[in-house]
Amino acid sequence: MIKLLPLFLPILLAVNIAAAQTTLQGVIKNGEGTPLPGATVLVKGTNVHALADSVGRFSLETQKDPPFTLLVSFIGHKPKELHVPKQPSGSLQVALAKNDLLSEVVITARRRKETLQNVPIPISVISGALAEDAGAFNVNRLKELVPSVQLYSSNPRNTGLSIRGLGTTFGLTNDGIDPGVGFYVDGVYYARTAATTIDFLDVEQIEVLRGPQGTLFGKNTTAGAFNVTTRKPSFTPGASFELSYGNYGYIQAKSSLTGPLGKKVAARLSFSGTQRDGLLYNVAKNKPTNDLNNLGARAQILFKPSEKVDIILAADATRQRPDGYAQVYAGTAPTLRAGYRQFNSIITDLNYKLPTLNPFDRVIDHDTPWQSYQDFGGVSLNVDIQLGPGKLTSTTAYRYWNWDPSNDRDFTGLQALALSQAPSKHKQWSQEVRWAGSLHPRLSAVFGLFAFGQQLDPDGAHTEESGRDQWRFSQSTTSDLWKTPGLFDGYGIKSYPRLKTFSGAFFGQLDWKISNRLNLLPGLRFNYDDKKVDFRRDTYGGLQTEDPQLIALKNLVYTSQAFKTDIDDTNLSGQLTLAFKVNSRINTFATFSTGFKPIGLNLGGLPTASGKTMLELAVIKPEEVRHYEVGIKTSPSPNSTVNLTVYNTDISDYQTQVQAADLSVNRGYLANAEKVRVRGAELDANIKIKDFLSFYGALAYTDGKYVSFKNAPPPLEETGGPTFKDISGGELPGISKWAASLGGEVTAVGKLLGHDGNFFLALDSYYRSSFSSNPTPSKYLVVDSYVLLNGRVGFRAPNGLSLFVWGRNLLDKDYFEQLLPGAGNAGHYAGVLGDPRTYGVTIRYSL
Repeated sequence: MIKLLPLFLPILLAVNIAAAQTTLQGVIKNGEGTPLPGATVLVKGTNVHALADSVGRFSLETQKDPPFTLLVSFIGHKPKELHVPKQPSGSLQVALAKNDLLSEVVITARRRKETLQNVPIPISVISGALAEDAGAFNVNRLKELVPSVQLYSSNPRNTGLSIRGLGTTFGLTNDGIDPGVGFYVDGVYYARTAATTIDFLDVEQIEVLRGPQGTLFGKNTTAGAFNVTTRKPSFTPGASFELSYGNYGYIQAKSSLTGPLGKKVAARLSFSGTQRDGLLYNVAKNKPTNDLNNLGARAQILFKPSEKVDIILAADATRQRPDGYAQVYAGTAPTLRAGYRQFNSIITDLNYKLPTLNPFDRVIDHDTPWQSYQDFGGVSLNVDIQLGPGKLTSTTAYRYWNWDPSNDRDFTGLQALALSQAPSKHKQWSQEVRWAGSLHPRLSAVFGLFAFGQQLDPDGAHTEESGRDQWRFSQSTTSDLWKTPGLFDGYGIKSYPRLKTFSGAFFGQLDWKISNRLNLLPGLRFNYDDKKVDFRRDTYGGLQTEDPQLIALKNLVYTSQAFKTDIDDTNLSGQLTLAFKVNSRINTFATFSTGFKPIGLNLGGLPTASGKTMLELAVIKPEEVRHYEVGIKTSPSPNSTVNLTVYNTDISDYQTQVQAADLSVNRGYLANAEKVRVRGAELDANIKIKDFLSFYGALAYTDGKYVSFKNAPPPLEETGGPTFKDISGGELPGISKWAASLGGEVTAVGKLLGHDGNFFLALDSYYRSSFSSNPTPSKYLVVDSYVLLNGRVGFRAPNGLSLFVWGRNLLDKDYFEQLLPGAGNAGHYAGVLGDPRTYGVTIRYSL
């Protein structure tokens, strides 16, 4: 049981009672004289505030005597500061002017503050407040708000993050390649995609950039980037806490405390804890599994020696201890192997019966414990210095990731694979120095240098071990020698994959304002990569024998392997964007860019052919990307936006993860597809009606194809046939042709327990069409389309009490997130299940 109460202790430090008090009254209207119910009046430098009522009137107990400054704000309007030098004799009259856009969303993707609609890049922006209200406490849940994002996770290590279907290889992770989607938190690059499974900590905003971004970010990104910013320390004291309860024993607690430590130093402490009972039941262990057990903390210290210098030292640590990530039996495909090698024949001979044939019974009987323990954290130092017309930024960071898993990769209660474990330790360091600013009234730029190093080692050894039933799964002849007692019991492999990489880059982008409407944005990136791999795998255990026939059978299952590789490479890539602003409401752009993903190295073992290890697969070629994109961003009215992007991406030597029938590479191995193509269109829109009703929607069409992949492994149902298959023209895995999000919210000004705020009702829906769940298309490994509906209703206040009831998957839809073939391709496959209907209540209080 997670001890959550300590998360709230910082709140006790935030209580302040002031003796002096002044009452201010007034009315807030827009420029046309219409009242603005729900507008906020805040005493600047404090947390004292009030909300305007249904006719725009407010009454504010200031808790201090004038002079002071009021900050008046309302969605869709420009905020106004009002200085109060003395006690006013009458009612204050405040008029707010409307913004030109629905929401002046400010982003930092181009390393300077800009409004979203003016940036010639397709970007989706999710505020931290929306993510918290919608229950999107990690990237997997965030994908329901951004349909261009795909995330697949059979456990944290085996997590793939893609944008427009490109990014991370689909299937079980191979550590020898770089991700194609960059994941950044406060400017720090996270190299392990396992980071996307941890809970967000005090997030201010999440920007999802689509398409190659190599000229703006330190680490090369061929498919896009997540740019996450957290809430910074403030010199204004503040605190918040949040507690959620739900079904399945769900508890989530968050707290945050910020304030000054001196005239030039401020700090922020943030905590998060999540716990939930398991959603599957293991009848062999008589207990639920697939629970949540997460704890995280983040500390930041801001030193501001002058108005031109900000220095932030930050440290974070996350600990996850779930009994989870088990997959359920989902079905069996007939293969081309002999009848005695079919899955149903195998389990019949072993007198085994599956606990259920319906995966949505959520019942398993796995005998090997499921465990996905990870520790994630690091420290960073960020320095921002204002230098004339620009800003110099230095970001120095060190991060670690410790991984301690246990899996049952045969997905049954049989002792086929008794152990499947890949404990790992990862360390990384990075240094980025970047300047962004104006070179001329018509020319601005971003220039940067980036250095990154990482080391990945096994924590002891990666272990895969057979059990007493492995002989029947591996049996490939009718010889009685396979039945030799103890031949495969405890027979396994210990692998020692070691990886060291260094990446250095220079990147830059110009923004030349040719005219008041036309901008030209060229960008360039030079990259150097050096990778060293030392891989060794040794067999152990099983029956100790000198019989050459028995030794030959053992070698059909596992063999020792070893290879070393040291490769370096350079690459030059870039982009060219032309942006044309038709008028204040229409902005268009067209982009051509090139990109690359560095050389890949196989770290999961290599397949064998004719008894020999295929060493030619140890190194795979780098990806080469050519990308075209056109877009239009519009504001049809002051309260609406409609944006459309159309794109085409061609990749040569596409790096893909493939599953083999060879048990010794049950994690799959890396290979190159000669050419793939992804093209599509994205539409997103927002509208606000009468200041109390808002809607948002996003629609993505994505078409991903293998243009040429002549030597792909066969699909599951063709196991036992030819070793390779030409799948040119087949669908790329993980891509739904159609994905969409649609949501809305209605609000009404009111009070709850003496707190001013808004009552609200919000609904969010998410749809995705069917998709291939295997690198080689298989008619059995197709995830069907599904629709999810989420909702929440309650009361929200900018400060003080907020309370709401929420529900996720309200229609209780049964659906798969991913399908996976069993190790060795016996014909059976497993599924990662989506969560059933969950519901609960959240209480939030801020000071």
